[in-house]
Amino acid sequence: MSIETNTKKSGKTMSDHFIYEKQIFHLEEAALIFLLVLSLIGIGITDFSPSDGFGYWLVMVLVFAVTAFFIAWRQSKNRPDNFQRLLYDQALHWPTNLLVVGGFFLVEQSGRVLLLILSLATMLDGLRVGWRFNLVGLFLGIAAVVAAYYKSHFLWLELLIAIVIVVISVLWEVWKLKQAK
Repeated sequence: MSIETNTKKSGKTMSDHFIYEKQIFHLEEAALIFLLVLSLIGIGITDFSPSDGFGYWLVMVLVFAVTAFFIAWRQSKNRPDNFQRLLYDQALHWPTNLLVVGGFFLVEQSGRVLLLILSLATMLDGLRVGWRFNLVGLFLGIAAVVAAYYKSHFLWLELLIAIVIVVISVLWEVWKLKQAK
């Protein structure tokens, strides 16, 4: 359904639609930055203490899930027919990830492998919630690989990667908004 058709049915004007899109853009950018900052903190913790890193990443699964649920809920305000499906997908996705993380703990305690599991879960959730989650998942995967090759003092490199991701994301959205107008 086109934007024009959708706005006629809902009674909203085109400017209302762009304002809503801008709000979602700010919310999703804030979530991207929030998750990247928490990821950088977790990478630092895991670098110094893998056992503490495991606990941190276990909690981060819940933080990522809550953030994804929140983004999905905000997006569903524009698409109410999709909310139940989105809620169902999220309710299966994140608890499954938590089970895998918990199961992994029984096998081996390593923050870096948990980082890869969270990376996969976040990237897969990006298919439903939005491409910024794909970027956070990609960042987590890159961080796990970088940590494997650089045994210490790799946080600066991951900070640089996170900054590049945020800058590219903001520039991409600004360009898309200019193209839409």
